[in-house]
This record gives sequence, structure tokens and C-alpha cells, in this order.
Amino acid sequence: MRSIHPSNANLQFKAITLEEPRKAQLVPYLEAEHGRARLPNIDRKALVCYYIRNTDKFHEATINLSQHKVETNVRLSRDIHGPGDVEEILAMEKICLEDAAVKAEIAKLRLPQGMAVVSDPWIYGSDGINDERRMYQNFLYVRNPKEQSDLGSNHYAFPLAISPVIDAVTRKVVRIDIAPTGPGLERKATRPIPVPPPNEYTPEHHKLRTDLKPLHVVQPEGASFKVTQSGETGQLVEWQKWSFRVGFNQREGTVLYDVRYAGRSLFYRLALSDLNIPYSDPRPPFHRKAAFDLGDAGAGTMANNLKLGCDCLGSIHYLNAVLSTDKGEPMPMPNVICIHEQDAGIGWKHTNYRTGHAAVVRSRELVVQSIITVANYEYIMAFIFNQAGELTYEVRATGIVSTQAVDKGVDVPWGTVVHPGVLATHHQHIFSLRVDPAIDGHANRLVYDEVHPMPINNLNPHGTGYTVRESLIKHSSGVDLDNATNRTYKIQNSSTRNPINGKPTAYKIHAPDFQKMLAHPTSFHHKRAEFADHNIYVTRYRDNELYAGGKYTNQSRGGAGVRAWANRKDNVVDEDIVVWIQFGLQHIVRVEDFPVMPCEVIRVALKPMNFFEGNPAVDVPPSEQRVNKSMEVTERHAQNGMEARVGEQGNCEVGSRL
Repeated sequence: MRSIHPSNANLQFKAITLEEPRKAQLVPYLEAEHGRARLPNIDRKALVCYYIRNTDKFHEATINLSQHKVETNVRLSRDIHGPGDVEEILAMEKICLEDAAVKAEIAKLRLPQGMAVVSDPWIYGSDGINDERRMYQNFLYVRNPKEQSDLGSNHYAFPLAISPVIDAVTRKVVRIDIAPTGPGLERKATRPIPVPPPNEYTPEHHKLRTDLKPLHVVQPEGASFKVTQSGETGQLVEWQKWSFRVGFNQREGTVLYDVRYAGRSLFYRLALSDLNIPYSDPRPPFHRKAAFDLGDAGAGTMANNLKLGCDCLGSIHYLNAVLSTDKGEPMPMPNVICIHEQDAGIGWKHTNYRTGHAAVVRSRELVVQSIITVANYEYIMAFIFNQAGELTYEVRATGIVSTQAVDKGVDVPWGTVVHPGVLATHHQHIFSLRVDPAIDGHANRLVYDEVHPMPINNLNPHGTGYTVRESLIKHSSGVDLDNATNRTYKIQNSSTRNPINGKPTAYKIHAPDFQKMLAHPTSFHHKRAEFADHNIYVTRYRDNELYAGGKYTNQSRGGAGVRAWANRKDNVVDEDIVVWIQFGLQHIVRVEDFPVMPCEVIRVALKPMNFFEGNPAVDVPPSEQRVNKSMEVTERHAQNGMEARVGEQGNCEVGSRL
């Protein structure tokens, strides 16, 4: 990349990642691989996003690694901005706290000597008012005054109303916003403030429970899954008839490819595509708070080293990754994915009440997990596979709520006071899971079932009947759930039929309904988060359409994401389609969410629908005490019953009680 620029050019790299092969190239490759045929050659390429450092000249380039040449190098328009990077975010903290005007403003608070001031840089957001240049909005806090040397102290318990704005190109503070702390728009001059008590979450600050006994997860024979290196950076995982490849990149973090069950094709590619968190405070500067954690920062960049905590239990396999620094150098990311098995309770059971015989199987799950920390918030994200051919995507939201200063006695309808002088604003978490299906092949369709009561007639004189109706989505669009009709969406392959009932093979989507984007349709929040207004979008596949909110979300304007693609109204019947599943949280903050938030759990499930010839988990070995080694065995459940046997003349004769 440097070879095509003058020798004195200083490049600031935002991302160096895999440029995935065109689908038209990769599908024949996968088919040849599974058929053990000769593999076609595909050049390996990298996508590079970079700035000329300290300018607004943002570039996107494709490098052919196989041929050692730059294929394309395009300077993007001035209104397209790259994401933040680790070096830049840390630099924004330093620039903010070293600025003379910021220091003078902090001095007006007359804080006790030695108190540590902390800066959280946020992507600036968009409101259409002098926001063309790439900027950061910094929110200031103070650490626990009693333990200033404790770098882990919860600074979100002491927010300040001082909010400097930094130009990311000149790297200078361009203005200092003073946030409102009352019930309205009034901004008060900075003045001395009382120091609130600390509110810490770490164990050393609490008297811990003493009545919790150890719980060990032990697999004496090891794990049941197998992980094999696949290509330069991928891993092939095989477990309980499942097989898939795991990749990892700067923006999406974990990506699954070529997902199959018992050799049958299910999904070409799966990944969390986007995430938007719009906040509810309508007053400047908070009205711009609408983070795109993946597009603005990156799930890969913010990934945790999972070996540092008890993030996974049992026999664990860790996967490492390599991303890039702002200087274009390799940045090792150790242990960013953990793979492990977990017990998920009873998978299926039936007790024959006549004989007392119980057949019971415990459900085993395979978990592919990563965790990201985006400033104050954590997301624990996992793909979970089970033995019944079901795949779940789970998000656990935790961490610390974003806080701002509030005057004593003030109560506002867009937030909750969680600590003296601390307001936590209500906000939404809206996720978009990109599902590139390959249900028995790549020609798929999206349909939905609805359940309706039957009219009272000769067939239904008692009014108890109801039926299921199936409808077809013919063109790319955004569609919604309807709980009143139990509307359920299915991804179908109409050319393959279930041998038992003749129905098309399919996977159905179980996604919880959520409150859609509340910001007004004319707002920048709504325009930018193109996925946040529908439960599901379906589009016709096109290469490089990977991100529901658009490729570059930093101070974006909208019009480059899934809503725009759906508006093409492409035919999506028996075509190569992409299904975008939205799910989310409306986080009305509680006092119980502070100082650290208990996990909120959301799950999206993809379940077989007339795909198999029966329960695919019927061959799982039964759960037995000699294996599970539970401490107490209860009596076998049995009830007396009757049976009838067919006699010689074909008549039924009631026998004795069992």
C-alpha cells in the first residue's frame, strides 16, 4: 500500500481485513471441496481502509495478495468517514485532558486536589449542524476521590457536565459543550460541585456471600468437538453432525461460514451485521448519542481476551486472531473466541405412565462465544448449536450504563437517577443478524405462516378450529411480526421436499418482537439505522452488501444500507437471498442496573421446519445416573393403567391392569 504513495506519506490504517471472494467463485470451490474434487484457484485479497494521516483523505483499496499488487485504490467522498481505532481513541482522551481550555473549565469545579479526571471519547454522531468534519464528543468523569490510585474505580458514578468536542483531523479541541443538568434546555455555567459518594462494582469493595458452594464443570474424557486449521486464518469446527468454519474480522468479530448439518447445506454465512444504540435525551449534546458499536469501533477491535476471566467453563478451546494497528502492523488478538460445550437441561423426555419407563435425553450445546467491551458496555455474543439441528444466536448485554450529571431533586421522563448526581438515560439496543441462507442450496425464498380461527360452519360448528396459512414474500422488503396471528417466518427451499409430508424443507425464524426505532423518521437516528424499523428485511444477494447500516457508519447520513437495498424491490422468490433479522432491548434503566448491570439476555433461533424425517436428536444417548453422577435418585414414576389386545376375530379385549 505504501509503495503507491510518496515515501514521506504517513498512512493511518483503519482496517486491513479479508476481502471475501465473490460468491460466484466461492460456491463452486465449496462444492468441489465437499465432493473431494479438484479445487479451483481463487486469489486471496485484502481490503484496506486508510487515511493520509492528519487529513480528511479517506481511501479504500483492494490488494491482491496472491499476485502482490494493488488492484484498486479509491479516495472516498468527504462525507464518508472511517471508524475509530485504538490509537486514535486513546489519543482523543489525551488531547482532551491536556487542552488548556478544558483544564480551565475543570478548574471551575474546584475539585479536591489529586482527583483523577477521566475522558470517554464518543463518535460524534449526526444532526446535520456543522457536522461534516470527523469529530469526537468527549464525556468527562471523575474517579472515586477516596481511591485515586485505583484505575479500576467506577468513574461513571461521578459524571461532569463538561463535554469537549475534538476535530479528529487537526486533533484539537474545537469547542466545549456544557450539558444541561436540570429538567430543561438550560445550561448552567460551570461552578463548584459537591463530591458524591463512590459506587463500586468490583469484589474487593463488597462483603461477599459465604454460602455459595463450588460448582465444577468437568469433562473427564475431554470435549466432543474437533477444531482443525482451515486455510490461512480460518478454523473448521465439527460437532454432533454439525460442521462450519469460523472467521474473525475487525468489524463483525466472529463470522461463521458454510454451516452444515450431516453434510446438508444450511447457511453460507452468518454474522452480527450491525448494532445501534440510540439514546432518548433530546437535548444537546446528548441528542447525537446513537452509537454504531460495530461500524464505529468494531466487534473485532473491542474483543476481550477470554482467558483472563472465567468467561467460559469446561473443556475450552480458544481461537486467536490477528488484526492491524493504525500503522498497518499486525495486532495479535489472543483468545478472542472460546468454544465449549454446555449442558442445556432436558432435550426430550417421555415417561410411559403404564410401564413407568422413562426415556430422557439431556441436551448438549456447542457454544462459540466472544465478548466485546465498548467503553462502558459489554456484549457477550454466542452462536449456540444443539443436537436437534437448531442454531441460536444469543446476546447478553451487561457492563455499566452510560451516565450524565443531573442536579439534585431533578426527575426527567427520559432517564433514571441511579446514584446521587447521576442520571442514566433510557436507550434502545437494536441488533441486526445477517443470515445468508443455503437451505439445501442457494435458491431460497422467505414465507410466513399465520394462525387464524376457522369460521363457524358445518365443519366447525363448535367454533374450536383454527388453521395455518402460508404467504410468500415476492419482492425485497422490510416485514414485521404479528403476535395476534402468531406470524412466523421461514426460509424455504421449494425444490426439495420432505419425504414424510411433501412440504418444502425450511428453517423457521424465532425472534422476539421489540419496539422499533423510536426516533422520528425525519431524524438522523432513523435515517442512519436503516435496519431498525422492521423485524426482518429480505434482499437479493449482492457481493459486498454485508452491513445493515451501511459500510461506513461514522457520522453517516443513511441511504447506504439495508433499507435502500430492499427498496430495489428485487425478486426474492427462489433466488439467492439474504435475510436480516432484527432484535433488541428497550432499556428503561433501573437503579438495579447500577453500578453494573445484570445480564439482559436476548436470543434468536433458527429451527428446522420439515427439514428432517423426524426428531434429529432421537439418536442422542439417554441420560443415565452412572454417567451424570447426580447425588440423589428419585423413584421411578409409574401409574396403573389398562390395555386392550386385539383378539383372533379382530375384536379388542380389555386385559388386566398393568
